Amino acid sequence: MNRTPHHHPLHLRRSLLSVPAVNARALAKSATLDCDAIIYDLEDSVLPEKKAEARAALIAHFAALDRSDGREHVMRINPLDGPDGLRDLEAALQCMPDAVLLPKVSGPQDILAAADWFSEAGADDGPRLWAMIETAAALLNLSSIAETGRTQGGRLDCFVVGLNDLRKETGIADIAGRPFLVPLLLQVVVAARACGLDVVDSVFNDFADSDGLAAECRQGRQMGFDGKMLIHPAQIAAANDAFGVTEAEAAEAIAIVAAFSAPENVGKAVVNIAGRMVEKLHAEQAERLLSKADLINERKKA
Repeated sequence: MNRTPHHHPLHLRRSLLSVPAVNARALAKSATLDCDAIIYDLEDSVLPEKKAEARAALIAHFAALDRSDGREHVMRINPLDGPDGLRDLEAALQCMPDAVLLPKVSGPQDILAAADWFSEAGADDGPRLWAMIETAAALLNLSSIAETGRTQGGRLDCFVVGLNDLRKETGIADIAGRPFLVPLLLQVVVAARACGLDVVDSVFNDFADSDGLAAECRQGRQMGFDGKMLIHPAQIAAANDAFGVTEAEAAEAIAIVAAFSAPENVGKAVVNIAGRMVEKLHAEQAERLLSKADLINERKKA
């Protein structure tokens, strides 16, 4: 049977803060924030005439970076078919981030081209690759893009949805609750999960609207996203809360794992827990949730 792979390790990806690589103050502050990952942006937030300056700033930042807290450090580069993409990859070789986020992905060839470039450069052990899903072509090719991360040696780890570009390209309205986008977002989640990838929801643009952000984070969690890309430090707490593990969720998971571990239930596929029939697959989900809770607790201690 064709089963979803689980070779990618579990990561905390509740809150992914995008930081302009050209902004020295933002770079310095990013190290003090409680986000799970920092996306150093060389693309949309950097003017064309500032690209070289941003690359140099990022190389210097990584050279002095303390990476002992388990947080992921990701570089979003410019498109590889433009004048800055290859220069960004060369900068990534010097920085060696945990991942390189590829923008404007349209098909599997974009992932394979970046993977081949790193392999030819001798960077067989890193960085990983993430893909921005922000074009109509990407939505049409979701399955084939996700498949590039299915194998044990595949570099692709994560999809990140980019709705600003997608709205611009398709004309889909920006409406609270994202009613016309939900079917597309669910397709991204399903394609990612079919190939064992993580998947991160798009940014919420109005960082002053805390209620709107909280609602969209809850919606993203309910749709199956692992976390949310953010544009402002004020958004971190809401994302960590929505995509975290509550005490009630942890307690239920502990009860499920304990029930399946009980001697009388060993070998059973289904057990009765407080009048509810729980399957073995729920125990696997509970174990993963508890592992996530452990990672959260470790981050708090770091």
